[in-house]
Amino acid sequence: MGRGKIEIKRIENANSRQVTFSKRRAGLLKKAQELAILCDAEVAVIIFSNTGKLFEFSSSGMKHTLSRYNRCVDSSEAAVDGRKVEKQEHEEVDILRDEITTLQMKQLQLLGKDLTGLGFKELQNLEQQLNEGLLMVKEKKLLMEQLEQSREQRAMLENETLRRQVNELRCLFPPVDCPLPAYLEYCSLEQKNIGLRSPDAACNSEIERGDSDTTLHLGLPSHVYCKRKEAERDTHSNNSGSQMGLL
Repeated sequence: MGRGKIEIKRIENANSRQVTFSKRRAGLLKKAQELAILCDAEVAVIIFSNTGKLFEFSSSGMKHTLSRYNRCVDSSEAAVDGRKVEKQEHEEVDILRDEITTLQMKQLQLLGKDLTGLGFKELQNLEQQLNEGLLMVKEKKLLMEQLEQSREQRAMLENETLRRQVNELRCLFPPVDCPLPAYLEYCSLEQKNIGLRSPDAACNSEIERGDSDTTLHLGLPSHVYCKRKEAERDTHSNNSGSQMGLL
Protein backbone atom coordinates (compact mmCIF):
# COMPACT_ATOMS: atom_id res chain seq x y z
CA MET A 1 0.00 0.00 0.00
CA GLY A 2 1.51 3.39 -1.04
CA ARG A 3 2.20 6.30 1.19
CA GLY A 4 -0.45 8.93 1.45
CA LYS A 5 0.16 12.39 0.03
CA ILE A 6 1.20 14.82 2.74
CA GLU A 7 -0.43 18.22 2.71
CA ILE A 8 2.13 20.96 2.28
CA LYS A 9 1.52 23.47 5.07
CA ARG A 10 3.22 24.74 8.19
CA ILE A 11 3.63 22.14 10.92
CA GLU A 12 2.13 23.53 14.09
CA ASN A 13 3.87 21.16 16.52
CA ALA A 14 7.33 22.52 17.29
CA ASN A 15 8.92 19.08 17.91
CA SER A 16 7.46 17.61 14.74
CA ARG A 17 8.54 20.71 12.82
CA GLN A 18 12.12 20.39 14.10
CA VAL A 19 12.29 16.68 13.24
CA THR A 20 10.93 17.28 9.76
CA PHE A 21 13.42 20.14 9.21
CA SER A 22 16.38 17.97 10.21
CA LYS A 23 15.34 15.09 7.94
CA ARG A 24 14.57 17.18 4.91
CA ARG A 25 17.67 19.36 5.35
CA ALA A 26 19.89 16.31 5.31
CA GLY A 27 18.07 14.95 2.27
CA LEU A 28 18.39 18.28 0.40
CA LEU A 29 22.12 18.56 1.05
CA LYS A 30 22.61 14.93 0.01
CA LYS A 31 20.70 15.49 -3.23
CA ALA A 32 22.76 18.63 -3.93
CA GLN A 33 25.99 16.71 -3.48
CA GLU A 34 24.77 13.89 -5.71
CA LEU A 35 23.74 16.39 -8.40
CA ALA A 36 27.17 18.03 -8.35
CA ILE A 37 28.98 14.70 -8.62
CA LEU A 38 26.74 13.01 -11.16
CA CYS A 39 26.25 15.94 -13.51
CA ASP A 40 29.55 17.84 -12.93
CA ALA A 41 27.54 20.89 -11.91
CA GLU A 42 28.44 23.71 -9.57
CA VAL A 43 25.89 23.51 -6.77
CA ALA A 44 25.50 25.67 -3.67
CA VAL A 45 22.79 25.44 -1.00
CA ILE A 46 22.18 27.92 1.83
CA ILE A 47 19.67 27.14 4.57
CA PHE A 48 18.64 29.18 7.61
CA SER A 49 16.53 27.52 10.29
CA ASN A 50 13.70 29.29 12.08
CA THR A 51 16.13 29.93 14.93
CA GLY A 52 18.61 31.63 12.55
CA LYS A 53 21.14 28.81 12.35
CA LEU A 54 23.03 28.57 9.03
CA PHE A 55 23.49 25.37 7.03
CA GLU A 56 25.26 25.44 3.67
CA PHE A 57 26.81 23.27 0.98
CA SER A 58 28.88 24.25 -2.06
CA SER A 59 30.63 22.01 -4.53
CA SER A 60 33.20 24.68 -5.55
CA GLY A 61 33.33 27.00 -2.56
CA MET A 62 30.56 29.32 -1.42
CA LYS A 63 32.41 32.58 -2.21
CA HIS A 64 33.30 31.47 -5.72
CA THR A 65 29.75 30.35 -6.40
CA LEU A 66 28.26 33.57 -4.99
CA SER A 67 30.60 35.81 -7.03
CA ARG A 68 29.72 33.86 -10.15
CA TYR A 69 26.06 34.17 -9.28
CA ASN A 70 26.37 37.95 -8.83
CA ARG A 71 28.09 38.33 -12.20
CA CYS A 72 25.37 36.36 -13.90
CA VAL A 73 22.66 38.34 -12.16
CA ASP A 74 24.27 41.67 -13.09
CA SER A 75 24.73 40.68 -16.72
CA SER A 76 21.21 39.31 -16.96
CA GLU A 77 19.77 42.43 -15.35
CA ALA A 78 21.82 44.62 -17.70
CA ALA A 79 20.58 42.60 -20.67
CA VAL A 80 17.01 42.93 -19.45
CA ASP A 81 17.45 46.67 -18.91
CA GLY A 82 19.01 47.01 -22.37
CA ARG A 83 16.08 45.20 -23.94
CA LYS A 84 13.67 47.43 -22.03
CA VAL A 85 15.48 50.59 -23.14
CA GLU A 86 15.59 49.40 -26.75
CA LYS A 87 11.91 48.57 -26.68
CA GLN A 88 11.11 51.96 -25.16
CA GLU A 89 13.18 53.72 -27.82
CA HIS A 90 11.36 51.86 -30.59
CA GLU A 91 8.04 52.86 -29.06
CA GLU A 92 9.12 56.52 -28.87
CA VAL A 93 10.28 56.41 -32.50
CA ASP A 94 6.92 55.00 -33.58
CA ILE A 95 5.09 57.72 -31.63
CA LEU A 96 7.23 60.46 -33.20
CA ARG A 97 6.67 59.04 -36.68
CA ASP A 98 2.91 59.06 -36.15
CA GLU A 99 3.09 62.63 -34.86
CA ILE A 100 5.15 63.74 -37.88
CA THR A 101 2.65 62.14 -40.23
CA THR A 102 -0.23 63.90 -38.49
CA LEU A 103 1.52 67.27 -38.61
CA GLN A 104 2.37 66.88 -42.28
CA MET A 105 -1.26 66.10 -43.03
CA LYS A 106 -2.41 69.18 -41.09
CA GLN A 107 0.12 71.30 -42.96
CA LEU A 108 -1.22 70.11 -46.29
CA GLN A 109 -4.76 70.84 -45.15
CA LEU A 110 -3.79 74.37 -44.10
CA LEU A 111 -2.39 74.84 -47.60
CA GLY A 112 -5.72 73.74 -49.07
CA LYS A 113 -4.50 70.31 -50.15
CA ASP A 114 -5.62 66.78 -49.29
CA LEU A 115 -9.11 67.86 -48.13
CA THR A 116 -10.95 64.83 -49.47
CA GLY A 117 -11.32 63.06 -46.14
CA LEU A 118 -12.63 66.09 -44.21
CA GLY A 119 -16.25 66.59 -43.25
CA PHE A 120 -18.23 69.81 -43.00
CA LYS A 121 -17.36 70.48 -39.34
CA GLU A 122 -13.71 69.71 -39.94
CA LEU A 123 -13.68 72.16 -42.83
CA GLN A 124 -15.29 74.80 -40.60
CA ASN A 125 -12.62 74.23 -37.95
CA LEU A 126 -9.93 74.51 -40.61
CA GLU A 127 -11.42 77.79 -41.86
CA GLN A 128 -11.54 79.16 -38.32
CA GLN A 129 -7.88 78.27 -37.77
CA LEU A 130 -6.90 80.01 -41.00
CA ASN A 131 -8.86 83.15 -40.06
CA GLU A 132 -7.28 83.23 -36.60
CA GLY A 133 -3.83 82.80 -38.10
CA LEU A 134 -4.47 85.59 -40.61
CA LEU A 135 -5.61 87.93 -37.83
CA MET A 136 -2.49 87.15 -35.80
CA VAL A 137 -0.29 87.88 -38.82
CA LYS A 138 -2.03 91.23 -39.40
CA GLU A 139 -1.68 92.18 -35.73
CA LYS A 140 2.01 91.29 -35.80
CA LYS A 141 2.52 93.32 -38.98
CA LEU A 142 0.71 96.33 -37.50
CA LEU A 143 2.79 96.09 -34.34
CA MET A 144 6.02 96.04 -36.36
CA GLU A 145 4.92 99.10 -38.34
CA GLN A 146 4.10 100.98 -35.13
CA LEU A 147 7.48 100.07 -33.67
CA GLU A 148 9.23 101.31 -36.80
CA GLN A 149 7.32 104.60 -36.71
CA SER A 150 8.12 105.07 -33.03
CA ARG A 151 11.83 104.50 -33.75
CA GLU A 152 11.78 107.10 -36.51
CA GLN A 153 9.97 109.63 -34.30
CA ARG A 154 12.40 108.99 -31.49
CA ALA A 155 15.37 109.55 -33.82
CA MET A 156 13.82 112.81 -35.08
CA LEU A 157 13.23 114.02 -31.51
CA GLU A 158 16.79 113.18 -30.53
CA ASN A 159 18.15 115.06 -33.55
CA GLU A 160 15.99 118.08 -32.77
CA THR A 161 17.12 118.03 -29.13
CA LEU A 162 20.78 117.87 -30.15
CA ARG A 163 20.30 120.69 -32.66
CA ARG A 164 18.68 122.87 -29.99
CA GLN A 165 21.49 122.14 -27.52
CA VAL A 166 24.09 123.10 -30.13
CA ASN A 167 22.32 126.40 -30.78
CA GLU A 168 22.16 127.12 -27.04
CA LEU A 169 25.88 126.44 -26.69
CA ARG A 170 26.61 128.76 -29.60
CA CYS A 171 24.65 131.51 -27.89
CA LEU A 172 26.56 130.99 -24.64
CA PHE A 173 29.99 131.13 -26.30
CA PRO A 174 30.36 134.03 -28.83
CA PRO A 175 32.55 133.34 -31.87
CA VAL A 176 36.28 134.14 -31.47
CA ASP A 177 38.27 135.89 -34.24
CA CYS A 178 39.98 133.24 -36.23
CA PRO A 179 43.76 133.66 -36.71
CA LEU A 180 44.96 134.62 -40.17
CA PRO A 181 46.31 131.87 -42.36
CA ALA A 182 50.05 131.47 -42.59
CA TYR A 183 50.37 132.95 -46.08
CA LEU A 184 48.38 136.07 -45.07
CA GLU A 185 50.60 136.57 -42.03
CA TYR A 186 53.67 136.27 -44.25
CA CYS A 187 52.36 138.91 -46.67
CA SER A 188 51.58 141.28 -43.81
CA LEU A 189 55.06 140.88 -42.32
CA GLU A 190 56.62 141.43 -45.76
CA GLN A 191 54.65 144.64 -46.21
CA LYS A 192 55.76 145.79 -42.74
CA ASN A 193 59.38 145.05 -43.62
CA ILE A 194 59.03 147.03 -46.86
CA GLY A 195 57.81 150.01 -44.82
CA LEU A 196 60.86 149.78 -42.57
CA ARG A 197 63.39 149.67 -45.45
CA SER A 198 65.42 152.71 -46.56
CA PRO A 199 63.96 155.25 -48.99
CA ASP A 200 66.33 154.02 -51.71
CA ALA A 201 65.12 150.49 -51.38
CA ALA A 202 61.51 151.69 -51.27
CA CYS A 203 62.06 153.75 -54.40
CA ASN A 204 63.71 150.91 -56.26
CA SER A 205 60.97 148.53 -55.14
CA GLU A 206 58.30 150.90 -56.40
CA ILE A 207 60.07 151.33 -59.73
CA GLU A 208 60.49 147.58 -60.22
CA ARG A 209 56.95 146.61 -59.19
CA GLY A 210 55.18 149.65 -60.60
CA ASP A 211 52.43 149.22 -58.04
CA SER A 212 50.76 151.88 -55.92
CA ASP A 213 51.27 150.41 -52.43
CA THR A 214 51.26 153.08 -49.75
CA THR A 215 53.56 152.66 -46.76
CA LEU A 216 54.00 154.81 -43.72
CA HIS A 217 57.59 155.92 -42.96
CA LEU A 218 59.42 158.98 -41.65
CA GLY A 219 61.02 161.54 -44.02
CA LEU A 220 60.09 162.84 -47.45
CA PRO A 221 57.66 160.99 -49.62
CA SER A 222 59.27 158.29 -51.63
CA HIS A 223 58.59 159.87 -55.08
CA VAL A 224 60.04 163.22 -53.94
CA TYR A 225 63.05 161.45 -52.57
CA CYS A 226 63.46 159.48 -55.78
CA LYS A 227 63.30 162.66 -57.90
CA ARG A 228 65.88 164.33 -55.67
CA LYS A 229 68.18 161.35 -55.95
CA GLU A 230 67.85 161.36 -59.74
CA ALA A 231 68.67 165.13 -59.85
CA GLU A 232 71.73 164.52 -57.67
CA ARG A 233 72.86 161.68 -59.94
CA ASP A 234 72.39 163.89 -63.03
CA THR A 235 74.35 166.72 -61.40
CA HIS A 236 77.10 164.34 -60.40
CA SER A 237 77.29 162.90 -63.90
CA ASN A 238 77.41 166.44 -65.44
CA ASN A 239 80.20 167.47 -63.11
CA SER A 240 82.11 164.34 -63.99
CA GLY A 241 81.65 165.08 -67.72
CA SER A 242 82.84 168.68 -67.40
CA GLN A 243 85.92 167.58 -65.47
CA MET A 244 86.75 165.07 -68.16
CA GLY A 245 86.35 167.80 -70.83
CA LEU A 246 88.76 170.05 -69.01
CA LEU A 247 91.31 167.29 -68.90
